[in-house]
Amino acid sequence: MEHAPITDQEFALFQRLIYRIAGINLADSKKVLLVGRLQRRLRERQLASFGDYYRLLSSGQHPDEQQTMVDLLTTNETYFFRESRHFDFLRDEVLGSRRPSRSFRVWSAASSSGEEAYSVAMVLAEALPNTVWEVFGSDISTQVLTRARTASYPLNRNEGIPEACRRKYCLPGERGSHGTFQIAPQIRQQVRFAQVNLTQPISPAVGSFDVIFVRNVMIYFDAETKRKVVANLLPRLLPGGYFIVGHSESLNGITDQLSVVKPTIYRKPE
Repeated sequence: MEHAPITDQEFALFQRLIYRIAGINLADSKKVLLVGRLQRRLRERQLASFGDYYRLLSSGQHPDEQQTMVDLLTTNETYFFRESRHFDFLRDEVLGSRRPSRSFRVWSAASSSGEEAYSVAMVLAEALPNTVWEVFGSDISTQVLTRARTASYPLNRNEGIPEACRRKYCLPGERGSHGTFQIAPQIRQQVRFAQVNLTQPISPAVGSFDVIFVRNVMIYFDAETKRKVVANLLPRLLPGGYFIVGHSESLNGITDQLSVVKPTIYRKPE
């Protein structure tokens, strides 16, 4: 079934819907992206227009379809040891000066398909051989979390991983999975994933963290949503803990509860 082109009014409805559900500020320039990612759903649902699809989504009777839309519209471009200076800082400054004999937890709060969470885990495994540690990875997209839990990646994705870590923690893909590698069990078992919507109040059950990475997601939020997200995350950060955002992001004007250590790296007062 062919569907009608999206109208400006219909696109505006989708902009408001994705903002309400996920806090994402979808720019007017993203109309082509939205059409490209959602038009297959119209065909599969045998819907004649984007207006029909919007009505289905907003009826409240299809929460699974709402999640599918979120999965399709959230951008998940990531790779291992992205913005490597943050991992250097974690290893040299944070772990190098931590108090001994205490467990250590890191939250990868916009973990996408898991590369950031596993990168953090490799740093912790190398730096804290005699310490209990855990990495918690979360995302709003259930689709990317499913991929993260498999811990299986195309071979060409391992380029950013330091050679020593690659030898220790990257195994050949399972039989029948040529051209892939698997994250080693000693890393996988210390990383867990769960769906979290950062724009909603966060359950205390996720626990407290020494470091929170929330990188390359703030760029999709307006100032009000950024303030809400940071306010939701800060109660989960331990006093003296570090809060790290992406290199194109800043918390200037967003919160006064963190001090700047260096650009993109903040600390909660002890």
